[in-house]
Amino acid sequence: MQAKISVQNVSYTYADGTEALKHVSLTIRANEIFVLFGPARSGKTTLLRLFNRLSDLTPGADYRGTILVDGQDVFALGVNVTDLRRRIGMVFAVPTPLPGSIRGNLTYGPHMAGIRDTALLNERIERSLTQAALWDEVKDRLDHPASRLSGGQKQRLCIARSLMLEPEVLILDNPTSGLDPISTSMVEESLYELKQQYTVIMVPHSVQQGARVATRAAFMLDGELVEIDTAERMFKHPKDQRTEDYITGRFG
Repeated sequence: MQAKISVQNVSYTYADGTEALKHVSLTIRANEIFVLFGPARSGKTTLLRLFNRLSDLTPGADYRGTILVDGQDVFALGVNVTDLRRRIGMVFAVPTPLPGSIRGNLTYGPHMAGIRDTALLNERIERSLTQAALWDEVKDRLDHPASRLSGGQKQRLCIARSLMLEPEVLILDNPTSGLDPISTSMVEESLYELKQQYTVIMVPHSVQQGARVATRAAFMLDGELVEIDTAERMFKHPKDQRTEDYITGRFG
C-alpha cells in the first residue's frame, strides 16, 4: 500500500535538553487509521506536531532526520507551510470552536483561503458535517452559536472544520479525552467514514479505544518507537514485553 508519510531516523530535542524523540522511523499508509499510543511523555504529540510543522512554534529545539509527505521533505527549503497545514489538518484534545455561529466556524478556513462561492461552501458544509457525524443534529441550526453545542458536538464540529479545507491527512490528538461514552462512540464511528477519503492519525484516549479503531498501531515509550504492527497483532499478540506490559496495565 502507498506510503503517505515516511518518518526516517527522526530525533527531536527541546531547548532544555529533553530528548522527546530518539531515532524514530515508521511509515503511515494512505487511507488507514494509524494509532500512536503510549504513556505520557513518550513523544507522540511531538511527532504529530512535526508532520505539519507546528513544531516550528517551539523555539530552540533541535530536529534531525527526515519526514516525507508524498515523497516530499516537509522541512525542505521552499516548502509552503500554510499549504502543508491545509493538507494535514489537526484536531486537539480540547474542543476549540471559534466565537460565532456553527456556519461561521466552518466557513472561516475557506474564507481565509479565498473561497467565497456560496454553493461550494454549502456543499462542503453538508459533506464535512456528515463525515463528522454531526449533520443530522445541526442542519436546522447552522446559524446558531457554536457555544451552545455539547462537548461531543463541539469536538465533531472541530473535526468538520478541519475537513472543510479538504485535507489529505487528519491528525486527532486524544480527541475524546473529555467526552462522555456516547459522544466518544459517535466520534469513533465517524472515523470509519473518514478513512475512506483521508489518512487518519490518532492518539487514542485509551488502549481499548486504540484497539477498536486502528488499522495499524505503533507503541512509543520514552521517545522511542518500540514496535509497529496491525491492530490485530499489536493489541492481542505484541512482540515486545514492554508493549504487552503497557497494554495489560502492568505499567503506565
